[in-house]
Amino acid sequence: MHVTTADRGTLVRGRVAVCLLFLLAGMAIGTWTARIPSIKQELGLSDGQLSLGLLGIAAGAIAGMQVVGRLVDRYGSVRVMLPMAFAQSVVLILPAYMPNLAALALALFAFGAVHGTLDVAMNANAVEVERAMDRPLMSSFHAVFSIGGFVGAAVGGLLAHAAFTPAATFAVLAAAIAVLALWASRWAFAAPAAPARADPGATGGAGTAGWDRGLLLLGLLGICCMIGEGAAADWSSVYLRDALGSSAGFAAAAYAAFSIMMTAGRLVGDRLAARLGPVTLVRGCGLLAASGLGAALLADHPVAAVIGFGCFGAGLSCIVPQVFSAAGRRDPARAGQALARVASLSYVGFLSGPVLIGSVAELVGLPRALVIPVVLAAFVALAAAALRPHPFTK
Repeated sequence: MHVTTADRGTLVRGRVAVCLLFLLAGMAIGTWTARIPSIKQELGLSDGQLSLGLLGIAAGAIAGMQVVGRLVDRYGSVRVMLPMAFAQSVVLILPAYMPNLAALALALFAFGAVHGTLDVAMNANAVEVERAMDRPLMSSFHAVFSIGGFVGAAVGGLLAHAAFTPAATFAVLAAAIAVLALWASRWAFAAPAAPARADPGATGGAGTAGWDRGLLLLGLLGICCMIGEGAAADWSSVYLRDALGSSAGFAAAAYAAFSIMMTAGRLVGDRLAARLGPVTLVRGCGLLAASGLGAALLADHPVAAVIGFGCFGAGLSCIVPQVFSAAGRRDPARAGQALARVASLSYVGFLSGPVLIGSVAELVGLPRALVIPVVLAAFVALAAAALRPHPFTK
């Protein structure tokens, strides 16, 4: 695709707008996470009660993803993602004013619904921008989301340390999110409507973005990757502390290494995708994730575990961005529906991963249970051909 100078300026601004959306979405999640302990204390919730309330986010996100695909395909990604970006600033404030567990769950359902809708819409717009610029960009957008999560958590933590209430903290970050949303609204790139693909094999012969085998396999790859992410988030520190006997402080280094290497991997992922192609990149990432964590489990040492989880994060870093990009490109006229399906499956994987690992750990112990994400990463490497065809592959 040839891009004129004027077009390039529009696309560069569009790329910045998508980055701003990923940044503000990450900030919202990070800020909420940082103030969970305060909300728990203010409402006098037990761990079990809090976990029930947190299910509201998951339920809301999945519910939002069920309807957003058709909205994106009908009205365009810009008309969906920009209102949701502003709504994200509003729903962030709600949990701080809830008087009890039931009200908190409802507020978190709204938070999750807005976040899930924004997630699909901004990924659809990201696919449009990278298609128009004719270069891989998705990994960098997901890296910005990770950076936003860190920024939100850091600012939320600092404000908590300064004795800001959760309501004040959310108000400050909500104002920042609204400013980012306003900026994005001025620069957002609206791609021209894409005609439906004439190839019936691309849509399972039905002419819709239904569950054909290719899309289902992409969703399965997303599940495998997100199970690994959820397992690392919830069980990496527990593995070091309980199974390997490290201190609590050193145990936290496992997830820190995972997060840092995942962000670093996403920052270089686009260049690797352009050079290697998505199939080779995902295959290599799957092998790195499987071998890194697998070797660490065999070594049975805290330092090896930290290195292993770092390799695991680097390996997983580029998989979901490439899977989302491939889903959005299957049929440009129905990219929203395809992305919504793959994203909702992936999100289920993130939610179910910690539960799966914990249940298996009860039976065979945590070290053996962590073999599950190793096997799933190896499966991703074997099934990487699901990302063909891809316009960036030379």
